[in-house]
Amino acid sequence: MKVLILCTGNSCRSQMAHGFLQSFNPSIKVSSAGTEASGKLNSKAVEAMAEIGIDISHHKSDQVDIYLDDEWDYVITVCGGANETCPAFLGNVKHRLHIGFDDPSHAIGTDEFIRSEFVRVRNEIKAAFYKLYTEEIKPQLS
Repeated sequence: MKVLILCTGNSCRSQMAHGFLQSFNPSIKVSSAGTEASGKLNSKAVEAMAEIGIDISHHKSDQVDIYLDDEWDYVITVCGGANETCPAFLGNVKHRLHIGFDDPSHAIGTDEFIRSEFVRVRNEIKAAFYKLYTEEIKPQLS
């Protein structure tokens, strides 16, 4: 099972989704990329995941172009920008899904509020990807 998770910057939401899906089942090959990859991870996303025991600090922020010729069971966009500008994976994708989340890196306010936005979005990503895993992906692995 191969899953590619796409976002615009590939620094936050797609990285958290990547971490969760990999934690649900390490045998799934998960990659994440950006349509305009930033080249680095958002430190607050790394911290939010570390709080719950998932280390994504070793992940890379990749440009989607390097994955276009690969075959994927799932290509999942997690932000509207990536969904709208997602390049065509010509016949190499079995399932293309969009599961959108707010971008916590755009939160403005106190440090406490910004942290709470990362936690909120992290928890939403966990719930949505766990549902996807248990209802769609896991049955295909049996």
